[in-house]
Amino acid sequence: MNPKVFTMWLFIVSIVMLFAAFTSAYLVRKAEGNWTEFELPNLFWISTIVLAFSSLTMHFAYLAAKKDQFNVLKTSISITFVLGLLFLVMQFYAWGQLVERNVYFVGNPSGSFVYVFSGLHGLHLVSGLVVLLVALVSAFRLKINANALTQIKICSTYWHFLDALWIYLFLFLVFNN
Repeated sequence: MNPKVFTMWLFIVSIVMLFAAFTSAYLVRKAEGNWTEFELPNLFWISTIVLAFSSLTMHFAYLAAKKDQFNVLKTSISITFVLGLLFLVMQFYAWGQLVERNVYFVGNPSGSFVYVFSGLHGLHLVSGLVVLLVALVSAFRLKINANALTQIKICSTYWHFLDALWIYLFLFLVFNN
């Protein structure tokens, strides 16, 4: 196995373990009582759709790289990057919606967990944006092509993972809030 691919998988496994621990802690703490119920921000729903769409554009980038369609590759990575940024902006504004509902980071742990889940995911998404930028630079330098797919595979796998992680977290919060 390529050492870079192996490193990416180790990183993904560590992220899975982190969020498994947090979701487990959420369930244990909720069972103790003193839990405030509230509606999730509407922007969480919209941002989830935006992030899912970014997975589609990332897939287009991967397919374009396999076919040496360099313009499609660069455009698709660029769109994925913009959608990732849009997701982060929407998450920030979703925090504003939480504050409008009197849900704060400090206070009842039900709100704290939402901030931690979305904030930590956002931090990991920033790392995904860095990976996208590196891939975009490589695409402009024609270093990603049908004969050199490792970088776009790593980028694509990590991005799809981050999307799937958010969908898991979002559904977890929807069904356990």
